[in-house]
Amino acid sequence: MSKPKVILTRKWPAEAEAKAQELFDVVLNEDDHKMSVEELKAAMQNADAVCPTVSDFQINEEILGVDGRTCKIVSNFGVGFNNIDTDAAKAAGVVVTNTPEVLTDCTADIAMSLLLTVSRRVGEGERLVRDKQWDGWCPTHMLATKVTGKKLGFIGFGRIAQAVAQKAHFGFGMEISFYDPYPPADEVIKKFSATQLDTVEDVLEGADFVTLHCPGGGSNTNLMNAERLGMMKNSAFLINTARGDVVDEPALVQALKDGVIAGAGLDVFAKEPTVTEDLLSMENVVLLPHLGSATTETRVAMGLRSLANVKAFFDGDEPGDRVA
Repeated sequence: MSKPKVILTRKWPAEAEAKAQELFDVVLNEDDHKMSVEELKAAMQNADAVCPTVSDFQINEEILGVDGRTCKIVSNFGVGFNNIDTDAAKAAGVVVTNTPEVLTDCTADIAMSLLLTVSRRVGEGERLVRDKQWDGWCPTHMLATKVTGKKLGFIGFGRIAQAVAQKAHFGFGMEISFYDPYPPADEVIKKFSATQLDTVEDVLEGADFVTLHCPGGGSNTNLMNAERLGMMKNSAFLINTARGDVVDEPALVQALKDGVIAGAGLDVFAKEPTVTEDLLSMENVVLLPHLGSATTETRVAMGLRSLANVKAFFDGDEPGDRVA
């Protein structure tokens, strides 16, 4: 019996690619180029399964509706799946899966890294040393913001947010508050002595740090706009490891310039890999190139999870991570 044909839209870690070659008739992206819309359409016409990533063009109605489509499952390499039009996939009868859980800890690590780096001015200090501009220790040099014991507010309180809370509350004694329309079980809230609030605005008004853990797209586009940024303390910091479009970047630039908030730590951007130009020269912003899940262990695990979903589908089982 022939193996299902699977196309990987980007280069994967070697261990995950080897597993793909073992399980399927797989086509690899050897030079790791970003596939064009025409290439994605061709993939839909020439494979039984396509495994895309967040960095691809959106898998939309045009791509899913291409004539002669043979693809039956789109198995995303990533926990977020706003790079796939799930309504169009449902209409076309194409299954969609993602890769939750396996990237939780590493993404939470990056959120805490951003929080610490921006509040303690680590990026500024590192640049100062590299530029040979540091002239020695003194009592008032590069005074920053203490983290331990401060109030950390969450917009969204799912798996990754809870992993951040674990580090922040038990490691740094931070007080946890959150807003989530789908809150976790009471025992989770009690574990962190967390305060559940009724609105996004309630979180913003009381927090020393605000960290975003909500889906991108839809009604969450520009969730953090000028009005909401204005509700934060002028001593507060915004951290985003969720999706770039959750933050109105021009509004964030203005808020940072005007001292509406103290700083921001960003791992994601609205139009990746393009970053709003003004952010690049700001010392009170830490910018990372979407590193949330970027450890070898996690990226391998994401690939294996994506492949497991494809295997389950062609074995006649329900994929464990089906989202559409």
